[in-house]
Amino acid sequence: MSRTTPSVEPSPADTPPRSEGAAAAGDSLSHGLKQRHLSMIALGGVIGAGLFVGSGAGIAAAGPSIVIAYAVSGLLVMLVMRMLGEMSAAYPSSGSFSAHAERAIGPWAGFTAGWSFWVLLCTAVGLEGIGAAKIVSGWLPGTPEWAWVALFMVVFCVANLAAVKNFGEFEFWFAALKVGAITLFLVLGVLAILGVLPGTDAPGASNLTGDGGFLPNGGEGLVIGLLASVFAYGGIETVTIAAAESEKPVEGVTKAVRTAMWRIALFYIGSMAVIVMLVPWDDKAVVEKGPYVATLDHLGIPGAGQLMNVVVLVALLSAMNANIYGSSRIAYSLVARGQGPKALGRVSSGVPRVAVLASCVFGFVCVVLSYWRPDDVFAWLLNMIGAVILVVWFFIAASQLLMRRRLEREAPEKLVVRMWAFPWLTWVALAGMAAIFVLMARQADTRVQLYSTGGMTLCLAVVGYAWQRARAKH
Repeated sequence: MSRTTPSVEPSPADTPPRSEGAAAAGDSLSHGLKQRHLSMIALGGVIGAGLFVGSGAGIAAAGPSIVIAYAVSGLLVMLVMRMLGEMSAAYPSSGSFSAHAERAIGPWAGFTAGWSFWVLLCTAVGLEGIGAAKIVSGWLPGTPEWAWVALFMVVFCVANLAAVKNFGEFEFWFAALKVGAITLFLVLGVLAILGVLPGTDAPGASNLTGDGGFLPNGGEGLVIGLLASVFAYGGIETVTIAAAESEKPVEGVTKAVRTAMWRIALFYIGSMAVIVMLVPWDDKAVVEKGPYVATLDHLGIPGAGQLMNVVVLVALLSAMNANIYGSSRIAYSLVARGQGPKALGRVSSGVPRVAVLASCVFGFVCVVLSYWRPDDVFAWLLNMIGAVILVVWFFIAASQLLMRRRLEREAPEKLVVRMWAFPWLTWVALAGMAAIFVLMARQADTRVQLYSTGGMTLCLAVVGYAWQRARAKH
């Protein structure tokens, strides 16, 4: 497939007009990502920092039933990715779900989904930088955490400013290391479960049925684990954003979506099953060290726990790099569609450099706030982004529900990827999201996140609708 003549109609998000001041004619996003980059981003993109770092709290709350929690949320994510894949294969766009929401629902929906996701990604850049800095400063006591955050921020900012292929190369090797590490972890875990790993005895079902049983904290614990697992999947949307800058966007999206099921089942659900079978769920090390490090230490493999800390560091840096990339492309797409400051849409050598800088600056401001105002401003910011990923998923499902009929009627040849059992499974996904919103409202710690995210979403929707009305009058 030629780079200049893709087989699908490009989204307006990828071809900003000169009148918007986004770029000179012909100066649009490049197609610098190779198929190997996109394949590895798809493979390693599901192995996020949330899996390595955040899953410990879920295990502590749900016990062995965390496997059920990850399976249920994983099914929801598979449905969301299938819906997103259907739309992204039909209309590859750097705006991804934001551009699809605008096309299906209206400009206000694209505005709301896009800018809320931008805030989420930029804040996550800061959080991941802090997490990575804590690991490195633990290895090098006395070194200031903020200096490590600044170093990581500068490295990835410069890499993303230079060319999209730099982002692709970083993610290629980051993903390769993550996939290799978690594959080795699963192999060692299965051998230990079978009792064939030297120095280990087969645990049987003792850790699944002991210490309170499979549901040690009852239904409430399972709910907390379910909510924790949902947010661990955040970030898998990056592959559909990156596909727009690949050599073969349709092929890339199609392959990524069709392999999503086994990747989620193996890496997430499989690793949770290995952990809870090998380590007692109430072992304090699961939370303090992280479940993967705790498992390897439990098996007594020399140096394996520390090696897994290196992998966790790579996962954090990988997420940081991906979120700088994703946030800059979402911002560029929004501006190209007339929904943001024109300066953010300026493109140089195929890269939206002002958007990259703005995203990095916002991320570093979050880092500063975490040290300066951790108990009020920073806490408020964290609550505000707490449920954004669910809002984005809701827009994806609603957009697909509306766009599918239109595609079948106007351009059926674009339906390279099809949502399963449409429209029934789309409605099942929407019902699942509604159920999670209700569960969040019932839990004291997630209720604040739900209301804070709801307030931000409502404000953005009002601003987006006002913007839409104002543009319609001109």
